Amino acid sequence: MPRWLVAVNRSAGRITTDPSLIAEVVGAVGLDAEIVAPDSPSAMAAVLVAGAHRGFEHFALAGGDGTVNLAVNALLPLGLGYSPVIGVLPVGTGCDLLRTFGLPQDLPRAAQHLITDNVYSIDAVALEGDWGLRYFVNVAQAGVGAAAAQTAVRIARWLGPARYPMAFGARLPRFPRTRITLTTEKKIVESEALAVIFANAQFFAGGWNVAPKATLVDGVLDIQIFDVKKRQAAALVPKVVKGTHLREPGVRRLSVSEFTLVTESLWPVEADGDLIGNTTVKGQVIPAAVRLKI
Repeated sequence: MPRWLVAVNRSAGRITTDPSLIAEVVGAVGLDAEIVAPDSPSAMAAVLVAGAHRGFEHFALAGGDGTVNLAVNALLPLGLGYSPVIGVLPVGTGCDLLRTFGLPQDLPRAAQHLITDNVYSIDAVALEGDWGLRYFVNVAQAGVGAAAAQTAVRIARWLGPARYPMAFGARLPRFPRTRITLTTEKKIVESEALAVIFANAQFFAGGWNVAPKATLVDGVLDIQIFDVKKRQAAALVPKVVKGTHLREPGVRRLSVSEFTLVTESLWPVEADGDLIGNTTVKGQVIPAAVRLKI
């Protein structure tokens, strides 16, 4: 059985995560593990990097989508020569990555998956902009949805999944619908738009099925351009939640491996729930970058 580095994100979730709870859960399944609980995101990234240099190839993350994003951005730039194995012990405000695979969202059952032999090689995506280089594995977006993600982190954590729709409703009225140019390896798309989604996986925002046709193993992104009026956006949201929006007027879908998005008005960009900067943004899929424990 491989030895795991178990990293606990104390700030994930609605309440502070107790490292002793994680130790109890992984101990119950007999996982060979070293458990660390850094006191900040930067400290967690440093611990993961140090762990990789010490020879760890298996990393269990007690957190949510943001914690997975942190780990990917700590490990992929190292040029390890192998794809790190990542397992998730869900304690965050949301773990949409697990929903794509139908994996358990409770700690004891999730821990059971760490002792199986099952891994799934999944793609990651590299994003470049004024911020430099960032990676994501789940969903990124530019436009009003990214603005909502920016606002959601300011809303009380105890509200959980309700934070994102509340933030979306707050940002929509004044958000600038603008002209965009999306350049891919297949075509150039020019359009008016309110948002552009870059989906590697299916779910975001606490269970919204934004990309029901996306898969993490095909080497392409599911990109959606929302060319809708603001008065239409509110009615479209329930369909996005259910994943029934793809045939709606004003929603255009592409499957591409690389892109450049330029917007006439400046738009925010977020990746896996974290605001990373503003447009212009370039993206490229990195096939089989990570092995996800399933």
